[in-house]
Amino acid sequence: MKEISELLDLLNLEQIEENLFRGYSKTVGSSNVFGGQVLAQALSAAINTVPEDRHVHSLHSYFILPGNLDIPIIFQVDRIRDGGSFTTRRVKAIQQGREIFLMSASFQSDEIGFDHQIAMPKVQEPEQLVSWKDLAKHFGEFLPQNMYDFLNLDRPIEFRPVELYNPAVPEKREPFRHIWMKSIGEMPENSKFHPLVLAYASDYNLLTSALLPHGKEGSIPKLQLASLDHAMWFHRPFRMDDWLLYAIDSPSASNSRGFTRGNIFTRDGKLVASVAQEGLMRPRKQPKEA
Repeated sequence: MKEISELLDLLNLEQIEENLFRGYSKTVGSSNVFGGQVLAQALSAAINTVPEDRHVHSLHSYFILPGNLDIPIIFQVDRIRDGGSFTTRRVKAIQQGREIFLMSASFQSDEIGFDHQIAMPKVQEPEQLVSWKDLAKHFGEFLPQNMYDFLNLDRPIEFRPVELYNPAVPEKREPFRHIWMKSIGEMPENSKFHPLVLAYASDYNLLTSALLPHGKEGSIPKLQLASLDHAMWFHRPFRMDDWLLYAIDSPSASNSRGFTRGNIFTRDGKLVASVAQEGLMRPRKQPKEA
């Protein structure tokens, strides 16, 4: 995918029955469906059953089985509650009769109330930084092949990391990461699409941040990494075609699981979303010699 329009087409699900939707997949370099894709598609299915004046404020989800790229995904929406202020939906993602993903999402109409937030970290502006594509172009011969392929992949989101690490040099670092991101191409005016694209983008950069204290970010092919659950809270309006800062930290890793968090800010410092994720991270079993 090169432009945001291709991702929006992917998130525009086919309705096949009341509360049933069909979606398709595109690879992002993995042999399985990208977690951010099924997350965003499930949210899209839920939004299609909610009044337009109610906006998603939170979602909580579990990745149960790897998704098959070659098979359509069926999304079944349960209309749990339609209240005076809040609407609740539950979504199952199904392939070949098996649930591969579960999500609960809550929607709310706009209200006026208390308002506060933490301050945005002070980091370099995106214009001072280079994108993943630029890193692959300028440093490709010095990068491991898997890292070059990852950085050079066509994506609908542009990422510009604040901290630059050399994956060829294993070094233990503090578990903090800051990265600017925005859509490649202009987004629609319809506000419902922006949370969908942010949900998609939010699955990037999280779990690998839990590898930083262990000096293993350059060893990803030797590791088994998989998202286990993913939660998001949407605080304030934003646009995905404006720069957003993703501030990530990893408070803990234990029992082959890494825990990560992220806060997402607009360029002028408004906190628009928060994320939490836990994922599997352990060495791959090496094949036995004959």
